[in-house]
This record gives sequence, C-alpha cells and structure tokens, in this order.
Amino acid sequence: MDELVKRVSEKTGLSEDQAKTAVETVLGYLKENLPAPIAEQVEKALSGDEGVDLEGLAKGLGGMLGKK
Repeated sequence: MDELVKRVSEKTGLSEDQAKTAVETVLGYLKENLPAPIAEQVEKALSGDEGVDLEGLAKGLGGMLGKK
C-alpha cells in the first residue's frame, strides 16, 4: 500500500498523509462494495501478498465492469 500512497501523493500533489487517507477511503469503499472474494484479492495485492491471482482478479473486476 505504501507504493500506492506514494504514487497518489506524486500524481496529485497531496501530502503523503492526505494521500494515505484518500487511499484508505477508496479501499474501504471497495471492501464494502466488491464481492468478498474480489475484495480479499485486492487487499492481498496491496499488502504485497505473493499468493494473489492477478489474472483472476482482473477478470473479476472486468466482469463487474461489463468487460469480458
């Protein structure tokens, strides 16, 4: 998650504390609104877990967004 916070900070000009708050807010929203298996994969990916099925995650998110 640190890498994401850094990128948000760099791209937006927000301080790292503000970027962290923004990232945590978005992650909270995703956890509440994505199906549990997809939300768990997103959480694992952001924590650096190597056991993440990125292809499955991409397909799941794409399917939710109307893409095949």
